[in-house]
Amino acid sequence: MKNSLNHFLSVLKKLILYFLVITIAWVVIYRFVNPPITPLMVIRYIESSGKNRSINKKWKDYDHISENMALAVIAAEDQNFFEHHGFDIEAIEKALHKNKRAKRIRGASTISQQVAKNVFLWPSRTWLRKGLEAYFTFLIETFWGKKRILEVYLNVAEMGDGIYGAEAAARVYFKKPAMNLNKGEAALIAAVLPDPRIMSPARPSAYLYKRQEWIIEQMNNLGSIKLLSETE
Repeated sequence: MKNSLNHFLSVLKKLILYFLVITIAWVVIYRFVNPPITPLMVIRYIESSGKNRSINKKWKDYDHISENMALAVIAAEDQNFFEHHGFDIEAIEKALHKNKRAKRIRGASTISQQVAKNVFLWPSRTWLRKGLEAYFTFLIETFWGKKRILEVYLNVAEMGDGIYGAEAAARVYFKKPAMNLNKGEAALIAAVLPDPRIMSPARPSAYLYKRQEWIIEQMNNLGSIKLLSETE
């Protein structure tokens, strides 16, 4: 019995070691190599059918994306992005408090958590996936830095049905490169992020225009990416 337990512990230690080595190496590689595709893209492609089945994406380096777009996603999704280390405790506490009274559950995922989920994992609400999300969030915050995290987010985030990243969204919705997006256009793209397969900048509703207006107000309050990133 004792020998069996020792064997089990030995195997378990090896598995944990292999997991750590593989996942850390994976994260470090993606620090320098752009992710060619993400699990979310594959899942959405499989789920879709007919003429709508596509993966529209075009990678652009951070410096070739408008600062308006970077600021818009921070204003919309994670205003403490440059201040936290992957987890916004204050936002989590607020979400928990509001979820006690609200019918619709509100999330509090940071941009870092969303990148960890989209690039390395699968969409799910299980404790296993959430635990792995926390683990990968810690890794990318440790090995990538804020600029790389934001760059990856701006290139892999789902911004429409089959549309991923700022460049593809800018081309589809405004017929221009992401580098040339103005504040209003960037805010309108960021406004759909909570549910990009239902809401669309191509067919903005009154709610979407209202959200765009709020995002622009937040962008004005935040200032610029340069000022925000001084805390990094």
